[in-house]
Amino acid sequence: MSSAPVPSRIAVTSSGIGRQPTEDLGVRNWTRSAYRQAGLVRLAYSSAMSELIHTCYRITDPEKSIAFYEALGFEKRRELPIREEAINYFLGLPGDGDRLELTYNFETPNGGYEIGSGYGHIAITVQDLDSTLAQLDEQGIEPERPPYTVRDGGSRLCFVQDPDGYRIELIERS
Repeated sequence: MSSAPVPSRIAVTSSGIGRQPTEDLGVRNWTRSAYRQAGLVRLAYSSAMSELIHTCYRITDPEKSIAFYEALGFEKRRELPIREEAINYFLGLPGDGDRLELTYNFETPNGGYEIGSGYGHIAITVQDLDSTLAQLDEQGIEPERPPYTVRDGGSRLCFVQDPDGYRIELIERS
């Protein structure tokens, strides 16, 4: 006598991602909140996970912007012309993908771009915040304010701004 396949769901737990039989978990008709309370996250799809591949800034001076991000440890990887309109510059940190796209439009608005009130920042980690800031200072890059922690025992951090005013959070690995 053959038994029917046990229904299963793709789930994320503290031990990783995998199929878990719903009968073993008793979760046949659980709600989303029940999944969360049990430490499980029901995935809407299983064949292809989404991935954040890059963020993009519009810049006004490619040379200054690329020099700024290289001072933070980024490597310029490639350029991609966009017809007669713009050039995209792709940068990444060593050992990582091209996560930063800088777009230089040939017709940049007078006075540059408005960052807007919804923009926050991007964040990168550094081994030693003090030595990083010393290296940046040699290139004329200063933090908005001295390093600080958000909570007792938390990582030290500070913010710097790129040539177009975008904020970058530097977080010291602890």
